[in-house]
Amino acid sequence: MTRILIVDDEPQILRALRINLVARQYEVALAADGSAALREAAQWHPDLVLLDLGLPDLDGVDVIHGLRGWTTVPIVVLSGRAGNQDKIEALDAGADDYVTKPFNIEELLARVRAVTRRTRAQEAELAAVQLGDHTIDLTNKTVSGGVRLTPTEWHILEILLRNPGRLVSQRQLLTEVWGTKYLKETHYLRQYMVQLRRKLERDPAHPVHLITELGMGYRYLP
Repeated sequence: MTRILIVDDEPQILRALRINLVARQYEVALAADGSAALREAAQWHPDLVLLDLGLPDLDGVDVIHGLRGWTTVPIVVLSGRAGNQDKIEALDAGADDYVTKPFNIEELLARVRAVTRRTRAQEAELAAVQLGDHTIDLTNKTVSGGVRLTPTEWHILEILLRNPGRLVSQRQLLTEVWGTKYLKETHYLRQYMVQLRRKLERDPAHPVHLITELGMGYRYLP
C-alpha cells in the first residue's frame, strides 16, 4: 500500500485529503507544520509527500531542502502561491510537481498516480544494489545471504546507497537518523558503521565500500 504524508496547517484540507486518499486505498499520515513533517518522514518513510508551502514554523521550500538532504521521496507541492517564482523555487529545491490551490481532487489524484509510476520505475533500479558479496534491495529491505539489519542500520545504509560516491556528512546522518539533539553523538555513527561493515564488507577491518572520511563523514563506493 502506497504511503502518503500530507503536510498542511489547514485542518479542513488535511481532513478532505485523508478521506479521499484512504478511500482509494492509500495509507496516510498527517503533519500540521514543517518540523512535524521532517520527523514523520524520517520515522515513517512515506512513498510520497503532499506539501503546503505556507507552514507556521518553516517555509515549505526549507522542508523540501530538509527532505532532499537524505531522501528522493517524491514531493508534490500544494500551495496557494500561484506566482511563477514560487513554483520555480519549489521545483529547483527538489519538488516533483506543483499544484495550485484551490485544486480539483481528481486532477491531484492523477498527479499522484503519475509521480508514483515514475518513482516505481526509479525504485526498480534500487532493487539490486551490489555491495561486495551482497545484493541489497532497498525497495523490499532485504540483503542476500540471509543478512539481517536493524531499522537504524537500514536507515544509515539507505542514505549512503542513495548517494553513491558522495560524502555524506556526520551532521546529516545524525540529523536524519536520530535528530538535531544528537549532533555531538558521533560515536553512534562509529558503532553502527562497525556493525554494517561486519555484516556487509568482505574484510571489515579494510572496507572498500563503506568508507570513513575522518572528521567529515562517510561515503559509499560502488
